[in-house]
Amino acid sequence: MQFSKYTSRRTIGIASAIITVAIWTSFIIIARAMAHKTLTPLDIAFVRMVGAGLVMVPWGWWWVRRARERGEPGAAQMWLGLSPYPWRITVMAGMLAAVLYASLAYSGFLYAPAAHASVLMPGMLPLWTTLIALVVIGTPVTGRRWFGLALIITGGLLVGGASLLRALVGIGGGDVWKGDVLFLASSFVWSSYTVMTRKHAMAAIPATIAVCVFATFTFVPVYALLAWTGVLVSHLREAPWSEIVFQALVQGIGSVVISGITFVRMVETFGPIRSTMITAVVPGLSALGAVLFLGEPLYWNLLLGLALVTVGIVFGVKPVTALAPTFATK
Repeated sequence: MQFSKYTSRRTIGIASAIITVAIWTSFIIIARAMAHKTLTPLDIAFVRMVGAGLVMVPWGWWWVRRARERGEPGAAQMWLGLSPYPWRITVMAGMLAAVLYASLAYSGFLYAPAAHASVLMPGMLPLWTTLIALVVIGTPVTGRRWFGLALIITGGLLVGGASLLRALVGIGGGDVWKGDVLFLASSFVWSSYTVMTRKHAMAAIPATIAVCVFATFTFVPVYALLAWTGVLVSHLREAPWSEIVFQALVQGIGSVVISGITFVRMVETFGPIRSTMITAVVPGLSALGAVLFLGEPLYWNLLLGLALVTVGIVFGVKPVTALAPTFATK
């Protein structure tokens, strides 16, 4: 029975990892393809949160109502009667995964190309998560995992290192470095959220509900007011409805609701460090996707970088024997 439970849990975790990687890869390719559309980066963040909120806020109301009817411990402290967690955890999760991450990531596209985002956001997640998990929750890092981490970072640098170096030394880089810093910051923020879900034992669906509830009642009304009064530059009024609906579906339903749930489910199964090592395959896959779907050139460094990332993931994801009973009993 214990083996069956562990096998089922691991199967769901693997499926969640595949879905997460597919959505994150698609997000970067779509971002490249739609870089010259009407909406600004912060407009997209706004539409993203509205789309996700339309699904998750009613879900949160039902979740909390059911918890209170069953008399679950802590149900009375669930924030606004919509988030499955108390206000403190809801605010922390929402600030990290919704407000800060989306604002930093989409603002980065104002200055740096999506190729930089491919390397600096998902590509650097293993580094940040390893360091944060080591400090915050004391997650041990084996020699095998350090080696895998080194391969992943090397592969990521091979994919986008040359363009990043030109930006840093100022050879035709312009303001690209600003976008790079924003991408790195967004990666750090997402890693912090990843470790937080593990530290507070946050389950996939309620964690995503909490994130969306906070964003819906903070970022959405504030941004709407600032955009309406002209304090912030916004193209929401000029954008065609087809573009707004498309972004709401892709960024809101896809990136937030679906991948938000599958990502946390993956963290529940594999832990924060191994989960972000799995997502480190996204830079190479998105670059290959750009070759296939956007006609971008295929260089030797892309192929070598993808190979190194893949080998690094094999080393980083392989479970340590001593930890297997821990996952089996949860």
